[in-house]
Amino acid sequence: MPSLSEEELFLTSKPGKSKDKSHTMHRHFHRCFASTSTMFLWALFLVALTASYLSFQSFVDNSSKYLSTAWGGIQWEKQVRASAQIHRTNGFSVLVTGAAGFVGTHVSLALKKRGDGIVGLDNFNNYYDPTLKKARKSILNSHNIFIVEGDINDARMLAKLFDIVAFTHVMHLAAQAGVRYAMKNPNSYVHSNIAGLVTLLEECKNANPQPAIVWASSSSVYGLNEKVPFSESDRTDQPASLYAATKKAGEEITHTYNHIYGLSVTGLRFFTVYGPWGRPDMAYFSFTRNILQGKPITIYRGKNRVDLARDFTYIDDIVKGCMASLDTAKNSTGSGGKKQGPAQYRIFNLGNTSPVTVPMMVGILEKHLKNKAKKNFIEMPGNGDVPFTHANISSARTELGYKPTTDLQTGLKKFVRWYLSYSGYNHDKFVM
Repeated sequence: MPSLSEEELFLTSKPGKSKDKSHTMHRHFHRCFASTSTMFLWALFLVALTASYLSFQSFVDNSSKYLSTAWGGIQWEKQVRASAQIHRTNGFSVLVTGAAGFVGTHVSLALKKRGDGIVGLDNFNNYYDPTLKKARKSILNSHNIFIVEGDINDARMLAKLFDIVAFTHVMHLAAQAGVRYAMKNPNSYVHSNIAGLVTLLEECKNANPQPAIVWASSSSVYGLNEKVPFSESDRTDQPASLYAATKKAGEEITHTYNHIYGLSVTGLRFFTVYGPWGRPDMAYFSFTRNILQGKPITIYRGKNRVDLARDFTYIDDIVKGCMASLDTAKNSTGSGGKKQGPAQYRIFNLGNTSPVTVPMMVGILEKHLKNKAKKNFIEMPGNGDVPFTHANISSARTELGYKPTTDLQTGLKKFVRWYLSYSGYNHDKFVM
């Protein structure tokens, strides 16, 4: 039915026709009002329906998030307990943070092999290709080592783990590694190496019984120190990088928790760890990849064209030092966050004591890969690197029985064999 125009609505009625006009106007007004009311009711209905849908969707999303969370639940707890089960007399139950990392994987396997219980923790971040960590995780899983996927800053998750398992020891290896990356993403170092460490220590000091803690510091704490070889008694208050500064901060923080809460703490200053399943950001790893692909490698030199040198330490030797640190760690003395007496506090260098220049290391790789590297030599930029590292390991030798046995020639040969296998190359064409 055609509607009335505005002109018709406002025209003055003619005599004798006002009744009809008035009736018609009221009828149209009623229909218009009825139509508007209906539309209003439909609008209310649609609003209510939309609100209900959004509420339901939020519930579904939250439920899905809960169900797919990386930790929690009956099955998850069973896996944690099974992995923490001890299978030797006087064995340990160890929480290994950074368990899917380079050192973490090797230490976890060594602990499992001798019958200790291990629960791993790793956040699988993308600092380097996470597929390598996933591959390490598969190996750990094949040895019945359960890896919890989570962040070391998650206090609720840590509390849950300590509630399920009475850990005797914590091997804290989780950290944001790399000297140069700190210039790109400094916050990640504070998040992992400082905040994460404090979160873990808080849980350890509240645990009953408190676990003994062994954790990874770094040779980087020696910073601009020029006295060689580096000794644990040398000054470490001149860091050359943010990474080094966070590790130095970690040493001060752990000392504080040892002093106040009676936590037994052993810090290990690793010196340039290398070997199979290593980190792709390390020079020996990236050099190997580039040499095989025919790409140039960049070799830094110090002032006056002096070659950089590193105290390269093979992974098996580092693992021996970690295991010895756990075995000689004394019990913490606190209970429920209260110190009962003085607790053990130690720091050790774990190195090889035989520094090798970077060009010499490249020469060894060329020999094993049967291929010459395309080298670009440039002066070391101000990115936090130091010109040399050299460990004095007399303290570790005396107190831990630490004695490295793998030289760089042997260690790189083992690494190259692993790399060729992992990357799908033909072994026979390369390693001698």
